[in-house]
Amino acid sequence: MTVLPYRDPNLPVDERVEDLLSRLTVEEKAGQLTQYFYTGDGQPIPDDFDIDSLPPEHRIHVELPALIEAAIRSGRAGSLLFLRDPALSNKLQKYAVEESRLGIPLLFGFDVVHGWRTIFPAPIALAATWSEQAVEAAQAAAAREARAAGVHWTFAPMIDIARDPRWGRIIEGAGEDPVLASAMAAAQVRGFQGDFGADRLLAGPKHFVGYGASRGGRDYDDAEVSDNELWNVYIPPFRAAIDAGAGNVMSAYMDLNGVPAAASRTLLTDILRDQLGFDGFVVSDANAVRSLAVQHFAEDQTDAAARALEAGLDMEMCMYEPAFDNLPQAVAEGRVDEIVLDAAVRRVLTAKFRLGLFENPYANEAGTAAAINDPENRTLARSVAEASIVLLKNDNGVLPLDTSAVGRVAVIGQLADSKRDLLGPWVFDHDTDETVTIVDGLRDAFGFDGVTYEPGAGIPERVHPSMFDVMDTTVERTPEGYDDDAAIDRAVALAEVSDIAIVVVGQRQNQIGEKSSTSTLDLPGRQLEQLQRIHATGTKVIVVVVSGRPLDLRWADEHVPAIVQAWYPGSRAGEALASVLVGTTSPAGRLPFTWPRHVGQVPLVYAHNRTFLPEERDARYFEEPNAPLYPFGYGLSYSTFEYRAISVEQSEIARGESTTVGVTVTNTGNRDADEVAQLYIHQRYGTSTRPVRELKGFRRISLAAGESLRLEFELGPDQLQYWSAVTSSTIQDTTTFDVAIGGDSTAPFTETLTVTP
Repeated sequence: MTVLPYRDPNLPVDERVEDLLSRLTVEEKAGQLTQYFYTGDGQPIPDDFDIDSLPPEHRIHVELPALIEAAIRSGRAGSLLFLRDPALSNKLQKYAVEESRLGIPLLFGFDVVHGWRTIFPAPIALAATWSEQAVEAAQAAAAREARAAGVHWTFAPMIDIARDPRWGRIIEGAGEDPVLASAMAAAQVRGFQGDFGADRLLAGPKHFVGYGASRGGRDYDDAEVSDNELWNVYIPPFRAAIDAGAGNVMSAYMDLNGVPAAASRTLLTDILRDQLGFDGFVVSDANAVRSLAVQHFAEDQTDAAARALEAGLDMEMCMYEPAFDNLPQAVAEGRVDEIVLDAAVRRVLTAKFRLGLFENPYANEAGTAAAINDPENRTLARSVAEASIVLLKNDNGVLPLDTSAVGRVAVIGQLADSKRDLLGPWVFDHDTDETVTIVDGLRDAFGFDGVTYEPGAGIPERVHPSMFDVMDTTVERTPEGYDDDAAIDRAVALAEVSDIAIVVVGQRQNQIGEKSSTSTLDLPGRQLEQLQRIHATGTKVIVVVVSGRPLDLRWADEHVPAIVQAWYPGSRAGEALASVLVGTTSPAGRLPFTWPRHVGQVPLVYAHNRTFLPEERDARYFEEPNAPLYPFGYGLSYSTFEYRAISVEQSEIARGESTTVGVTVTNTGNRDADEVAQLYIHQRYGTSTRPVRELKGFRRISLAAGESLRLEFELGPDQLQYWSAVTSSTIQDTTTFDVAIGGDSTAPFTETLTVTP
């Protein structure tokens, strides 16, 4: 029997793609560019179900699975998302492979953001490790689990720069700095995607581009971003992800400078493809193509589909009634050239061939359980969580706690014993029975009888419910009718009779993430009041913060001796935190954002320009300091470190040349510990003004007590050039740079580098 060329695995991918493309009808081409949400269970609607009695908005969700299955069989669906059951995925894949005309396999996507069954720290916490190796390992483990469950493609990493912590999706990214974010982006792409192996996922960096600059930190709002910030701040992480080999990019929702990102030719073709060299396929965010009409950009859904495709969008992610169903009409009417349609289909088919789906379309159901229950992944989750924890304050060496000297430990706060909240948002196949809570971890460290728990103050519900709560039966809430007064009284009473009170404060997991922006950074409910009353008992207090954004800790910073930022640590939360609190692990997480004192300061970033009266920078507000509570890159340790012999190998180089900056870091304490060495520069003058300091390199290192290590960082064109609005291009100036290396963004400038023509 003759094997069709596209079926021959011995042929090059591009030949197979061209052969298959030549066999597709226009309708099938449009189908390959359509991705559906599949939320059914694979079972038909019962004959006795009265579907006609349902309101139209409910009826569509009941009918949708059957409509999608029909589209699969007719070759008019290219991808599905939100399937977790490999048996169901295989059933639907069989429709595509064995029942459709050409047997093109489906591409299954899912939001694998920071774990599948094993939950790792939320991405902002992964960034706080400042360890590319740890982040790559975590996402590789997540990929192995998800691929075993039938997933081929993740809508991650999210690499939007976030400089306004009111924005809920700050938790999904790497914070405010483009260099740190670029390193984290590349590490996650390498972890997720690797070499497109059978245990990896197609990586989908998102959202291109500028989504994190939404006005007021509000999800989906429009953004106005200068070319200066676009090129110097928001684009670099995408460049890094593309250079790491990312096979997919997701477009953003919002208008950027007056044009919806999903239909911006400037973004999706001129910048993404022509200037950044991206050769994969671009998918829209959910319903973003249909939204082009909602945003009063497109006239109707045919116009929306045509303009998105012409702009460079390849695949529409939709919940129902795809706008791309109108592409055949648009081609027939001459509104879209079929050559443009073919280019998009070519990119999607290439991804399917590269993933090996034509040879291996089905998930190995028999191997799923072993993959998602791998104990090594749980061990890795604990070590990565330990690496992410940031010690914000530690007066008089309150921490670490001596388990042999502390008799009675009070643990207070609803988040301390919340199996769901400690996992964070953006997890969908979790098993909360596996979560080690903070209470669990401390009881293991101190002994069950040594730790007593009170939930204390309630955490108020959202005014606008989270859209994810309806999909999650494990969401935890403060019980209805909860008596805050009595609960706080019990918590205070417990603290009074305890040697140490560990007070866990923060936000629930559904109070951050998508559609979880906030107008305040205050601790929700009466958590601050409770903390103040516990402090008044005279019992020594340690504050543990569970959050994915900076919260208002001014009072705690002034009055409480020790503060620990735990983030949302994941499946092994309690073990990791206990390890830090009792000193088994010396904390070495560092802040990936500037921590403001008050919400009125935001956005507040360390890499600001010098501007007028720079000596008064921290006195811009008349009633309180403008300085941050904690600077970017900050974090304490149980050891101490000395930076000495900082040197620039060649203090003068010609433009285009490189030099090496060196430093010797010594662990001057009495215990082994990790440190994060950070390199900053400042350009004194040039074609454009540049920030007062910019991160240009970092290294997380492990040093034994008394050990020294010589580190070297490169400074060359890649680090010294920038995009200038004067020339509308990337340039490198002849100028003088100040150079600093230290443990955070306040490291003093001690050396200089001069660049000559």
